[in-house]
Amino acid sequence: MASSEGVLRQRLGQNITLHPVAYGEEHWLGQCKVSFHSAGHVLGSAQIRLESEGEVWVVSGDYKRDDDPSCEPFEPVRCDVLITEATFGMPIYRWQSGAQVAQDIHAWWSGDRSRPSLLFCYAFGKAQRLLAELKAIGVEEEVLLHGAVETVTRHYRDAGVPMTPSRPVSELPRKDPLHGRLILAPPSAHRSSWMRRFKSPQTAFASGWMAVRGARRRRGYERGFVLSDHADWPGLIQTVRDSGARKVYVTHGQSDVLARYLREVEGVDAEPLETLFEGESD
Repeated sequence: MASSEGVLRQRLGQNITLHPVAYGEEHWLGQCKVSFHSAGHVLGSAQIRLESEGEVWVVSGDYKRDDDPSCEPFEPVRCDVLITEATFGMPIYRWQSGAQVAQDIHAWWSGDRSRPSLLFCYAFGKAQRLLAELKAIGVEEEVLLHGAVETVTRHYRDAGVPMTPSRPVSELPRKDPLHGRLILAPPSAHRSSWMRRFKSPQTAFASGWMAVRGARRRRGYERGFVLSDHADWPGLIQTVRDSGARKVYVTHGQSDVLARYLREVEGVDAEPLETLFEGESD
């Protein structure tokens, strides 16, 4: 999608060949009609609809069903065959709204102004959603960003996504103790040399994996906030129902669990499908 052009060029190279298209716009590849439909995953993410000889297939890619102010909402697409992800394909994964999680994060950050608050999250998608969710609940206080987060966030702002004010933490003097400031950083920065400038920060991680008991402790964070850019269990089931698909292939994540449930409970012909792609890992 045109909105994601800046992010794609940053991540894949400025000179890559891109042909931006609009959601729902139809194109022909030989005898196959192809269109892209919002996946609600990150800025510009899309499902692919393919129609040929009267049969429709949909390849979901990563998607989520929750409201997200940083990207277009998920669009249910009817099809005969659906290929769906299952990153969080177990009944224990059920998400609260992003607004509620943003309220919890703001309370955590505001509750201790005597030290910096480091919130670790994925640099593409999750960090920008957090900034947008904070904006949506009325937070206007400036948030500081790790460099890897800043480079992606710039493209979201260029695309017109409303987010709370932010700037790179590198712009502040190194002697600034940053007490009371919220800093967003990628997981790779946790326990790295980059963290040395922060004195006794409180730390947290925002991820769907925080729904698993022990995950926060295992990763070494003080707090965990359950926020994912993938569909939860109810979202996965609802997507299959909305599609009306007679055949479902389930890829990466808990593919065996979801496929078995679809067969035994939903009465859908479903089976796992091995791919080279791996989803959001623990």
